[in-house]
Amino acid sequence: MTRIDHVVTSGIFSLDGEDFDVDNNIWIVGDDHEVIVIDAAHDHRPILEGIGDRMVKAIVCTHAHNDHINAAAALADETGAPIWLHPDDTMLWEAVYADRRVDDHLADGRLVDVGGAELRVLHTPGHSPGGVCLHLPGDGLVFSGDTLFNGGPGATGRSFSSREELVDSINRKLMVLPADTRVHTGHGDSTTIGAERANV
Repeated sequence: MTRIDHVVTSGIFSLDGEDFDVDNNIWIVGDDHEVIVIDAAHDHRPILEGIGDRMVKAIVCTHAHNDHINAAAALADETGAPIWLHPDDTMLWEAVYADRRVDDHLADGRLVDVGGAELRVLHTPGHSPGGVCLHLPGDGLVFSGDTLFNGGPGATGRSFSSREELVDSINRKLMVLPADTRVHTGHGDSTTIGAERANV
């Protein structure tokens, strides 16, 4: 069984000239020796506490809205880990980090191996162009970022978002997973694919 650690940090989500107070879920996935960090949000210090003395193989960004990446650079500097992001979110990344590039690009179908587990990248545009989810089939889990929440699809109606594209992504990439697949979200409570089929 893959080790999953959960950290919550709080801060500001900023887009289109508006600011929102948000709590973000950070997921630390791996074993007792190495991990990936999914969405380094707001404050790298509690994330470091969650990591402990384990090696960080990568900081994986489900998308590049500021509240999901604003601790990524500090965490990378502390751990030496590379930052991975889908290239379609480069413009959002550059709005936060004008002088720093990501280290590697995510792509649909890419496999991420960590601590004996294998996660598959699912490109799910709509909330943002480069939004991704990470499917861990061996544990019946998917990390959905802001693509799918407990209660339905992520937010749209902002720059670079499309509800039609998001719903299409969810139906093609997530709703085909087994109903009992647990969904660990970017904000709020976890859910299951089966529970969300009525909400999409």
